[in-house]
Amino acid sequence: MLKIPLKTVKQFSCFIVEKGVPANQTGYYLKWLKYYLDFCHKYGFKALDMENRTRFLEKLRAKKQGESLRKQAHHAVSLFYEMTSPCLENSAGIKNRKVTDTGNNVASFFQTETDDSNISSNTPFSQAYAVKSTSNSGNPDHDSESGAKVKITDADWTEVFNELKNAIKIRHYSPRTLKAYSAWARKFQAFTRSKEPSLISTGDVKSFLTWLATDQGISASSQNQAFNALLFLFRNVFNMEFGRVDGIVRAKRRPYIPVVLSRDEVDRIIGFMRYPHSLVCSLLYGCGLRISECLSLRVQNFNFDMGILTIHDGKGRKDRTVPIPDVLVDDLKAHLEKVVSLHEQDRRDGYDGVFLYGLLEKKYKNAARELVLQWFFPAKELTSVPETNELRRYHLHETSMQKAIRRAVKKARISKRVTAHTFRHSFASHLLQANYDIRTIQELLGHSDVRTTMIYTHTVKSRTIKEAKSPLDF
Repeated sequence: MLKIPLKTVKQFSCFIVEKGVPANQTGYYLKWLKYYLDFCHKYGFKALDMENRTRFLEKLRAKKQGESLRKQAHHAVSLFYEMTSPCLENSAGIKNRKVTDTGNNVASFFQTETDDSNISSNTPFSQAYAVKSTSNSGNPDHDSESGAKVKITDADWTEVFNELKNAIKIRHYSPRTLKAYSAWARKFQAFTRSKEPSLISTGDVKSFLTWLATDQGISASSQNQAFNALLFLFRNVFNMEFGRVDGIVRAKRRPYIPVVLSRDEVDRIIGFMRYPHSLVCSLLYGCGLRISECLSLRVQNFNFDMGILTIHDGKGRKDRTVPIPDVLVDDLKAHLEKVVSLHEQDRRDGYDGVFLYGLLEKKYKNAARELVLQWFFPAKELTSVPETNELRRYHLHETSMQKAIRRAVKKARISKRVTAHTFRHSFASHLLQANYDIRTIQELLGHSDVRTTMIYTHTVKSRTIKEAKSPLDF
């Protein structure tokens, strides 16, 4: 198996630092060098032939790599040419550089597994370098052969978080995913003492996840979220394969049985709530909505003629429809009249519209002011946007709703832990209790997997006959 010697990695790292490449960018330059040598090895090209640099860049263009990345790759390969040029061997300031014209044979830049066997050809450059450099006298910042310091800890992760944010937005993941993944990335950064991103390895991940499980005692679901966040970080920001992470201590995930309210308890809680929170809570229970789905409803989501409520961009960006409860139709229509009146007043006051997601506002200039896109549960006050000096309308805030529920539960003297999601659990359990098909409940809840819906079978008493009987006795 072929691999690049650690000596070549160190020489190139020191050389590019001398040439002004920031220390936090060295890992990316090493990555491009590896890709270039792999490219030449695959197609039988000479590594030091500048025409092959052009071929390499054309290959990157064909793979839809951005212009900034192609420029970085061009610079990395150019520095490699400069480093290996015989005429610069004595002037570059790196002693004992023995890279000669034999470098035209790509195999000369690799070695077989006779030594340093812990660095394989499948190991990313940054990871290979980290294996050796982190053990250098135990000093986070060690001197290179040229005397330049290569920083291992206390590195700047600003670019990492920018790339993470862009990678999540490109995939249209929810803001909650961005918030959660960024939080885990920051915890990982702190755990590694802001280790140079190019030197991060799966060993760091293993230590971090084990630390979370043993020292921090976090739940199994939080461990899984941390694992997924770091997996995304490695693949889409560090451009490294995660590989196998064996031997991690994992907390066992216990079966979760949700808290369910009786119909009487639901009515009592809603009875102690004020408008519009009472109407929101009625929809949470009556339609089995998540609180984020309910508060994000817009006027266009309601089809009173057909008696259907459409939920757009639910969890996992899935759409679904649910029936509008007949008992709520009059209240919902009365509420809609108030929304229309508020919208008309906002237009007279010259507001800038509601908040819209995505590029809808760029596509339709006046979309934010159209009635159909107004929030069905608007906030009382307009929100000021300092960056654009605009006044926009947001929806009722989730925190306000949760506080209203807690107050009502306290007044109703319900001895259960009740949150907004409890009404969704109660919706599913009561349908199951009424002998509705599990697949129907799955569709109404918007679950991708019926196994998620099956958890509600534990909240309802079994109606099967316990005493065994023969069919002849039926």
